[in-house]
Amino acid sequence: MKDNFKTWEEARNELYTPEEISESDLRVALMGELVKARKELGLSQRELEKISGVKQPVIARIESGVSSPKLDTVVKLLAALGKKLTIVPMR
Repeated sequence: MKDNFKTWEEARNELYTPEEISESDLRVALMGELVKARKELGLSQRELEKISGVKQPVIARIESGVSSPKLDTVVKLLAALGKKLTIVPMR
């Protein structure tokens, strides 16, 4: 008898459209890059708050994926981290 278990990939493909999956993957990648950049600079979330003007609880929610930031918030964080947002074709 075949079991009814599905992989996350199978379930995700059934529950979400390709566009929703792509959007989610991009959001996860962006948040990962923000965390990586902050840690590479040796900054705490509090220190990033001081130089970006974005409150620490907001940074924590963004980094944990609990909330989706507005573009202006992302730009503030990127600028404070010495980064910029670049638009390139998707693979």
